[in-house]
Amino acid sequence: MIVVIPVTRPRWMRLPILAVGAAMLFLSIMHSSSNEGMWLYNEPPVKRLKDLHGFDADARWLEHIQKSSVRFNSGGSGSFVSEDGLIISNHHVGSDDLQKLSDPTHNLLRDGFHARTRAEEKRCLDLELNVLMSIEDVTARVNAAVKPGMASEAAFLARRSITASIEKESLEKTGLRSDVVPLHQGGAYHLYRYKRYTDVRLVFAPEQQIAFFGGDPDNFEYPRFNLDICLFRAYENGKPARVEHYLKWSTTGVRDGDLVFVSGHPGRTYRQLTMDELGYLRDWNFPYMLSRLYRQEVVLTAWSARSDENARRARDLLYGIQNSRKARVGMQAGLLDPELVEGKRDAEKRLRAAVAADPGLALPETVGAWDAIAAAQKIIASNALAYLQLEGGHGFDSTLFGIARRLVRAADEKGKPNGGRLPEYRDSNRESLELELFSEEPIHDDLETLRLTESLSSLAENLGSPNPIVQKVLAGKSPRARAGELITGTKLKDVALRKKLYAASPAEVEAAGDPLIELARLVDAESRRLRHMVEEQEEVKRQAHAKIAAARFKVEHGSTYPDATFTLRLAYGIVSGYEEDGHKIPFQTTYAGLYERAAEHHEVPPFDLHPRWMERKSRLDLATPFNFVCTADIIGGNSGSPVVNRAGEFVGIIFDGNIQSLVLDFVYTEKQARAVSVNCQSILEALNKVYDAPEVAAELVSGRLAGEVEKR
Repeated sequence: MIVVIPVTRPRWMRLPILAVGAAMLFLSIMHSSSNEGMWLYNEPPVKRLKDLHGFDADARWLEHIQKSSVRFNSGGSGSFVSEDGLIISNHHVGSDDLQKLSDPTHNLLRDGFHARTRAEEKRCLDLELNVLMSIEDVTARVNAAVKPGMASEAAFLARRSITASIEKESLEKTGLRSDVVPLHQGGAYHLYRYKRYTDVRLVFAPEQQIAFFGGDPDNFEYPRFNLDICLFRAYENGKPARVEHYLKWSTTGVRDGDLVFVSGHPGRTYRQLTMDELGYLRDWNFPYMLSRLYRQEVVLTAWSARSDENARRARDLLYGIQNSRKARVGMQAGLLDPELVEGKRDAEKRLRAAVAADPGLALPETVGAWDAIAAAQKIIASNALAYLQLEGGHGFDSTLFGIARRLVRAADEKGKPNGGRLPEYRDSNRESLELELFSEEPIHDDLETLRLTESLSSLAENLGSPNPIVQKVLAGKSPRARAGELITGTKLKDVALRKKLYAASPAEVEAAGDPLIELARLVDAESRRLRHMVEEQEEVKRQAHAKIAAARFKVEHGSTYPDATFTLRLAYGIVSGYEEDGHKIPFQTTYAGLYERAAEHHEVPPFDLHPRWMERKSRLDLATPFNFVCTADIIGGNSGSPVVNRAGEFVGIIFDGNIQSLVLDFVYTEKQARAVSVNCQSILEALNKVYDAPEVAAELVSGRLAGEVEKR
C-alpha cells in the first residue's frame, strides 16, 4: 500500500536494506533514465516521449488525461471513468470515508459496500475532490514582491501576502479553488486552479480482506493479489455530475512491453534536497518519526485486541500508521545505503564545481546557497522537537483538539487582512476548511482519550516533565487523567456549537469555557512562535534553492521535473517484470495465483479469503490477469492513479510499489523498482462474477450510467 499523503487533515513488511548497485545509482542521479520523471502538465516531456517511445503526447491528449484525473483531499488520486461522474480510486484511499460511514452494525471497511441503485449511494461526510483545470506560471509576480536585500522575515511576509492576493484574485475571477504552489524548492511558483466536488457518494467497495490481501507480510512486495479499488460518484445540484473528460475502459488490459502512463498526485520527493537536508532526515527526522509510529502502533494494536468494536474504530487509523511506518523504514534504509549517499554527494559536488567554474553563475549568493541552506537547516533541527510536539500537534493527537485549535485560530485570523493570515485561513481555502471543520464524522470518546493519553505522555517525555508548557498542559495530573478530563469535558462533538464558535469573536470563543479550547489557547503563542521561526528559515532555504535551481537548469541545459508537491503529474513507463535473487518475476499475476497464495498459507489471516471468494471460485476465469507492474516513476500520493495506454484508455490503477521502489523518494531506478497496479480486466471479472454488480461493470465499459438517462 502506498502511503497516503495528508492534505487537509492529519492522519496521515519486511524491509531489508535496499541493495542497489553503485553504478546504477550513479547513472540514475546524473543522467535521467528513459522512464524517469514526475512531469508537470504545463511542461510535459513531449520530446522525450517522441524520441524514446515514438509517442505524440499532443495538447488534446494531455488535456483529456489531465481533466480525467482527480485528487482526493484525504491524500490520494483517482479518475473519472464515466460521463456520469463515476470515479475510481483505491480502497485504502477511500478507507477513511468507509470508516466514517460505518457503525457497530454496518462495518463497510470490513464487509464492503454495493449501491445497487443511485438511491442507495451513500454521501461521504467530508470528502472533497479536486480536478485540475488550468496552471499559470506566476513566478515573476511572486518573486517581484521580494525586494533585494530584504531580511528573511520581511521576505517571508511579502511572499505570503502576494501568494494570498494571487489566490484570492483567481478565486473571485474563476470560482475555482486556487493554490499557488512552490516548485523546485522555490525556484518557480505556479497557480493551480481546481474544480471542487464536495457532494461525493460511495458506490462500491470490496471487503478490505481482498483489497489488502496478504496484509503486513505482502505490503510493499510483489507478486501481489489485491483488488484495491473503491468507486465513488461526484454529484452537482443533487444529480450525477456530467463530465466531459473521463477515461474509457480498456477490455484488453496490458501486455508485456507496453508503454503506459500514470496520471496522479505524488506527495513529496526529496531528490533536489542538499546533503545537509538529507542528513537531517536520516539522522533525526526519520528516526524520530519511526519511534513515534512504532509507539502509536503498539498502543492501537493492544487497544484493538480488547474488543471487536475497538478494532473496528481503530482499524483505518492503525492501518495508516502501520503503512507509514513500513514506508519510512524503507526510505531510511535508502538513506543508510552508502552507495546511494555517495552518489548524491558526488552529484552535489559536481554541481557546485560547475557553478564555481562558470563566471555567469559564480555569484556570491549562488556559490553560498548551499551554506545558507545548511545554516537554516541547523536552526530548524535545533527547534524541530518542540515544533513537532506543539505546532505539529504530535503532543495533542486528538481529532477534537484539532477542531479546538482551528476554532481558536479562525477567530484570531479572520480579523486580519487576507494576505496576513496563516495560509489555511485565507479566503481561497475557506470552503475546504469549513467542510472539514463541520464534518459529522463519528468521534469516539474512548479512542480520543487513548490517543490523547499517548501523545500527552510523548509531550512530557520529549520536552521534559519540568518544562513550563508541559506543566501547564498536564495541570498537575497524569497524562491519562488529564486526557480523560479534557475529552469528557469538551462539547466540541456538537457540530452546531462548532458553527457558532466559528462565527464568534476571539473573546466569545474564550468565554465558551471549553477545556480543549482552553488547552489550544494555552499552547498557541508558543506554537505560533515556533511556526514563524521555521517558516522564516524555510524562506532562507527557498531563496537559496531558487539560485541552485537556476544553476541546475543552465548546467543541465534545460528544465527538468521538480520534486513532487501533491500536484498533478504525468509519469510513464514500460510494463515489465524484473529479476530478483536470480529469479524472473513476471509482469503480471492472475486469479489462479490468488487462490494458490491463499492455499500455501492454509488460508490463515492475512491470507484468508472472504467466503464469497471461495463460493464463487468456479465462476471465475482463473487465467484473468490480476495485478501487474511497470517502470513508471511513482511514490506515495499516487495511490489510486489511473494507468492508461497510448489511446488514453484505463488499463489499471496504481495501488503500491514494490520494496525496491521505496528508494524512489530520493533517486529513480528502474532496474527492479516497480509500480504495482490492479488490472482493469480483473475489476470487471470480480464485479460480474463475485459481487453480482453487473450494472457497475456495465457503466465502466459503456462510460455512462445505465438506465438513468436524465435531462441535463
